[in-house]
Amino acid sequence: MLTGRALLLDMDGTLVDSHAVVERCWSRWAREKGLDPAAVLAVAHGRQGHATMAELLPDRPVEVNLVENRELLAQETADTEGIVPVAGAPAFLAALDGAPHALVTSADVALSTARMGAADLPLPAVRVTAEDVRASKPDPEGFLRGAELLGIAPADCIVFEDSEAGIAAGKAAGMRVVGVGPQAARFSPDVHVDDLTAVTVTVDGEGIHLAF
Repeated sequence: MLTGRALLLDMDGTLVDSHAVVERCWSRWAREKGLDPAAVLAVAHGRQGHATMAELLPDRPVEVNLVENRELLAQETADTEGIVPVAGAPAFLAALDGAPHALVTSADVALSTARMGAADLPLPAVRVTAEDVRASKPDPEGFLRGAELLGIAPADCIVFEDSEAGIAAGKAAGMRVVGVGPQAARFSPDVHVDDLTAVTVTVDGEGIHLAF
């Protein structure tokens, strides 16, 4: 059991299964650059696109990465084929209705709107996207911004994440982290679940209680 006053939720891999789109777009980019798609995908999950590019091609100018990131975001936003909710996500979000929670994603506004819509999931009233931060996960800025917007101390927030970068960001923010998905256990979250069907949410005057 974990109890907090607010939840900060990643999108891709945590609420939305967008693996098919991410794999298509980033594999295409990798082949264009002569890179191994599997190696690129291992870095890309959880990060903003330009941060992935900087990691993989460190000698390229930042301006080139930013231009290509905008192009890739447009491709990903237009491609919603195969996007579905992570198992248990609809009931999980319904249980949080009225409780403090925020979406904290490396996607921009357009992409997060498109993917949540394609998965038929409600957008939280509070959302932190790529436009709101200067540094990509694993930097904790996004989660700290989410806590600030909700008016909740970081120590009272619980993060839901699937990627190595996202779990590291949650920990760096001083928050407890629930790792979601089969790969998340490798990155040492405080609690691990295969999907959101494993989470029971209860909300009362003491906060948000999570049972696993």
